Amino acid sequence: LNKADLADDYVTNKWIAYFNSKNIYCLKLNSRDNSGVKQVNNLIQTACADKIERDKSRGIMNRTIKAMVVGIPNVGKSTLVNLLVGEKVAATANKVQTTRTAIKGIVNRENSQIIFIDTPGIHKPKTKLNETMIETSFGVINEIDLILFVIEATSKEIGRGDMRILEKIKESHKKTILIINKIDLVKKEELLNLINLYKNEYDFEAVIPISSLQSKYRDIILDEIEKNLKPGPAYYDKEEYTDQTLRQLAEETIREKALKFLQDEVPHGIYVEVEKMKFRKNQKGEDLYDIEATIYCLRNSHKGIIIGKDGNMLKRIGQAARIDMEENFGTKVNLKTWVKVKEDWQDDTSIVKKFKLQ
Repeated sequence: LNKADLADDYVTNKWIAYFNSKNIYCLKLNSRDNSGVKQVNNLIQTACADKIERDKSRGIMNRTIKAMVVGIPNVGKSTLVNLLVGEKVAATANKVQTTRTAIKGIVNRENSQIIFIDTPGIHKPKTKLNETMIETSFGVINEIDLILFVIEATSKEIGRGDMRILEKIKESHKKTILIINKIDLVKKEELLNLINLYKNEYDFEAVIPISSLQSKYRDIILDEIEKNLKPGPAYYDKEEYTDQTLRQLAEETIREKALKFLQDEVPHGIYVEVEKMKFRKNQKGEDLYDIEATIYCLRNSHKGIIIGKDGNMLKRIGQAARIDMEENFGTKVNLKTWVKVKEDWQDDTSIVKKFKLQ
């Protein structure tokens, strides 16, 4: 029970009694000093002791689970994935449709490997690109073991988008953890009402209220996921944290910076393509990537906005992207960017297929 120090003791004790009646272990966690967190891992080890020993006798030392993160646009799914993975694998911006394809982030723990699939937000499709994004989000459900359903704490009711997701979850009968994001924006009473609304709709494995910008929630979520592990091999090397190529990461990084700096009407109509990515040593003997990328947009008027007066906006996007890439790649980056107009690319099948689930 997270944030037990902020809740009424009477309500907290009722929750404890309820979970105990269901033979579910229950711990209180305090948000101010994080007391109780250390007991969580110990309790998991105790609860799973028989299973762990049984697996060891069979020679099973690693456990892997695939979990998808799903929710309506701009609810904080990518920020959550980046927090859980501990590395930046998904673009984040305060704009809808930031994520366009299913992005895998990989978390390696002592006894498990968790593969997160960050999916595009569920919205009403208007173009072939939108249709592909929705197809990707719902198509992932058949491949995964666990769903992380992310909603906003500021919701007063279950909206059409969230209800559509709930219906798909019900059809799949998949284990699901409900994650309520942005709890710092609402009062406790509003949060409790929202929890009851969703618990009346589906039997969630757990309900976890969080603010995804705070790293203290990371282990709470990962520990909860580990309760649903199945025996199996590790699919990825322990050093890997995403299945994206460096080229894809570069494209995502440039697009993220464009989303961050540009006006609302422009970002939905752009996509980025890396034309060249070459590794070499510079004159100082340092590792360096030469990257040439094109930002495509829908209209000439958008091209002017992206370039900006005296090229200042394009320089700003490029500089911010280069700094992020150098940090993520661990090398120097020489980045050159261009802007071109490609009208109606969102309905161009040859381009849209890039965003299909692989």
